[in-house]
Amino acid sequence: MNDPEPQESVAQALNLPQITSEALLVGGVVLLVGLGVAFVVRLLVRTLLRWRGRGTSAVRVFGRIAGWLVALLAVGVAFTVVFPSIRPVDLIGGIGVVSIAAGIAFQTVLGNMFAGIVILARDRFNVGDQVHVGEVRGTVEEIGLSSTVVRAFDGQQVLIPNSTVHSEMVTVQTGYERVRTTVTLDVDLVADHEQARVVAVEAMLAVPQVLPDPAPQALATEVTTGAVTTELRFWSGARQLETREARDAVIRSVLRAFTAEGIPLASDVITVEAGVTLDETVRRAGQARPPEDSSADTA
Repeated sequence: MNDPEPQESVAQALNLPQITSEALLVGGVVLLVGLGVAFVVRLLVRTLLRWRGRGTSAVRVFGRIAGWLVALLAVGVAFTVVFPSIRPVDLIGGIGVVSIAAGIAFQTVLGNMFAGIVILARDRFNVGDQVHVGEVRGTVEEIGLSSTVVRAFDGQQVLIPNSTVHSEMVTVQTGYERVRTTVTLDVDLVADHEQARVVAVEAMLAVPQVLPDPAPQALATEVTTGAVTTELRFWSGARQLETREARDAVIRSVLRAFTAEGIPLASDVITVEAGVTLDETVRRAGQARPPEDSSADTA
């Protein structure tokens, strides 16, 4: 009886690439070295970004992305070493097909991620800044790849998708060290408005929260019946609590100064003394009243 033909291996029968122990060993070494290089690259990117003065979120996210890219490259190289029959071009093509499918399936997620990369690259605001996005006002706690975490001024935690942050108008309250606040007062028309201006400016300068440079101003903006609208403009620290405290202190200081100097504020209530003045006021009101329709009486 003839000897049986040598049986084909399972790998040959399935037409799979041969895997040798040497290829596995070399592939493992390449993968470990690549992961080590990815860790070093991540540290170098973080160090470079800190040296450039970038925010903590940008340092963290871009360092992580750089490490992921190098690690992914190391995995691809190790894969081609273990499976020599697979060409890098085929591997890149397969990754491209998977990326397109993932992009279609996770369009919203990827949109938020790319928006997060753009936000971090522009570096317009950082963790700790106070911002206004849509109806949300608060302090930025974290800027991630998919969302921005804001602690609202009422203590609530709000997660805003980065696509919204990228497309909406964002007001960075702490973008500069100081901001201007305006308080409106209606000064009585009979008052000495030059004196009122001087008294208001002195009262604002006496408030510790008000910055002396630029100097505060009291500007008349409108004249109405019985009143002159005056805007009190002053500069203070940019943070929300600083502006609120400065506004409160300015209002109280100006009101005290006006009371001490006898400067009257406008009022909707008109006081008329009894006598000739009252009779004249009643007569004018009667003349201004439109005549009643008497067609119903003559019908």
